[in-house]
Amino acid sequence: MKTVTEFPRKVVEFPDMGIVMPDGCRLSARVWMPQDAGDDPVPAILEHLPYRKRDGTIFRDQLTHPYFAGHGYASIRVDMRGNGDSEGLMDDEYSEQELQDACDVIAWAASQPWCNGNVGMMGISWGGFNCLQVAAKQPPALKAVISLCSTVDRYADDIHYKGGCLLIENFGWASTMLSYSSRPPDPLLAGDNRWRDLWLTRLENQPFLAPRWLSHQHRDAYWKRGSICEDYSAIQAAVLSIGGWHDGYRNTILHLVTNIQSPVKGIVGPWIHKYPHYAAPKPAIGFLQEALRWWDRWLKGIDTGVEADPAYRAYVMDSVRPARWHPERPGRWVAEQEWPSSTVKTQSIDLIPDGSKPSIVASPQSCGLAGGEYFPFTFGPELPGDQRPDDALSVCFDQPELGEAIDIVGAPEVEVRLSSDRPQANIAIRLCDVHPDGASELISYGVLNLTHRNSHEFPEALVPGETVSARVVLDQCAYRVPAGHHLRIAVSNAYWPMIWPSPESVHLALSAATLALPLRPPATGNEVTFAEPEGATPWATETIRAAKSERHIDRDEKTGIVTLSITDDFGEVRDLAHGLANGSIARETWTIHPDDPLSASGKTHWTQTLSRNGWSVRTETLAEMRSDAQNFIVSARIEAYEGETLVFERNFEERVPRALL
Repeated sequence: MKTVTEFPRKVVEFPDMGIVMPDGCRLSARVWMPQDAGDDPVPAILEHLPYRKRDGTIFRDQLTHPYFAGHGYASIRVDMRGNGDSEGLMDDEYSEQELQDACDVIAWAASQPWCNGNVGMMGISWGGFNCLQVAAKQPPALKAVISLCSTVDRYADDIHYKGGCLLIENFGWASTMLSYSSRPPDPLLAGDNRWRDLWLTRLENQPFLAPRWLSHQHRDAYWKRGSICEDYSAIQAAVLSIGGWHDGYRNTILHLVTNIQSPVKGIVGPWIHKYPHYAAPKPAIGFLQEALRWWDRWLKGIDTGVEADPAYRAYVMDSVRPARWHPERPGRWVAEQEWPSSTVKTQSIDLIPDGSKPSIVASPQSCGLAGGEYFPFTFGPELPGDQRPDDALSVCFDQPELGEAIDIVGAPEVEVRLSSDRPQANIAIRLCDVHPDGASELISYGVLNLTHRNSHEFPEALVPGETVSARVVLDQCAYRVPAGHHLRIAVSNAYWPMIWPSPESVHLALSAATLALPLRPPATGNEVTFAEPEGATPWATETIRAAKSERHIDRDEKTGIVTLSITDDFGEVRDLAHGLANGSIARETWTIHPDDPLSASGKTHWTQTLSRNGWSVRTETLAEMRSDAQNFIVSARIEAYEGETLVFERNFEERVPRALL
């Protein structure tokens, strides 16, 4: 990445600008703007997050926000209430309070003498979600949005549920937020006599969100609120949507491009869950330059040509050897002026010949361990590995060897007819690229709780032995399968630990299956190009403990229990400007017996540390999830230390009845 140190306008930073909400709650904002903005007002750009601007997102903030300010914007990074250096309490993700606070910050920014009255909002993940939801509320000053790694459907395409199946991230992310939000504000900003009271109040009111999310197992009003797919027409701001093929939120881009009536463009690269100017696998792109084109057009009225850009720009990844991490993915950029595209044709492939005996799908509960993380994050061993271990536990339909390369661009689908011997069953379908030597690379996958085959809102139990039809939509992809390789469609009824298992072992009798494959004529080279990545001066730190990631799969040969152990040590660093040191370690274990779905268990343990000049605090958060045939059982614990003294402890435990899950 090229570091830019000289900008068209000189930048001034305000590290703790207080923004007082109508109810009196003070939100802490870090603001960068041109030094002369008071004389020459500029548009504002808001990023509104719970992830701590002081020590959480500071790495990416340093690259991004001063860059925008140097090009004529007031760039505002706000800690949401109840998080970081802001006052107040947080009770849930995307709450009405959170969204209203963002609207109030937008109105505040637009009214400032240094702002020209036009505001944009951007963010990745949580910030990508809430900027779309805020846009749907139509605050008058909000003219444009850049949303990365986000969703249009909080139920069907987030970390909670997928295809009506319970994602283990529902528990995992609740554990993460318990840890993230239990940290105190920085005493240098909150005050030596105040930070501790704010911290203890925060701890006493900290929610453990897993039981709440588990209590809404179907697509009810809880999930509909904030899901912009309920009314795409509510979005009137111009939207640039960006995602990555190695991220869990890869489907949103085409949903937005297809459905929003306001100006909208989409870009998908080969990246994990990161901003694309420093993301991997490479190639990264000049995201900040691309963002400036968007902001300049919709916030300053400058003709930058963005309206003539293709509706959809996607990176078609070449086939590579399966690996848990790829520093880069070879491939090429393709462009579609409109979507749906007339150049993408659907090829229909019958997987089971007429008259064949049904294929019996009865996977061990440990099938799925090669699937990787839902949204890889650490630049570490989190990608899907060689699929052969999972293929061996699935029913596989191998296609003929390809005589010439094909480009798959879009969402593959599989129509199935099957019967189940139990009233609730899951199905997982993977599309794989099989190399000549047998190595199997995951292209895309989809899962479906078969009781949701007709509706996520009104599930229907299966009648054992009765044949039903269902459609499994796989994730969007852009992938070239070369000549000499062949496609494999692998079907299982377990996908651990991506989804929680059914309460009983299941046999599915698969009598028909048809693959709908979206094919685009193979591109011969890049159809669009992007500038090389740029960024402002990186965050200046001293490394105290280096980061590292580990991932182990162990099988107890005596008991048969399979355990996936993950340790992500994010290291510890000291900020060279304000002296705050912060460290973080996450540990997860996921265990299951291949023959017993009720043996499934997940445990997490997070450690967070903050210190400066003899002052130190630490939080330890532990959580566990298991289930019986009737209930999910979740528990958690917070321990907070000042120095080595335990100053707070709290336990959570709840049972949530299963409802066709």
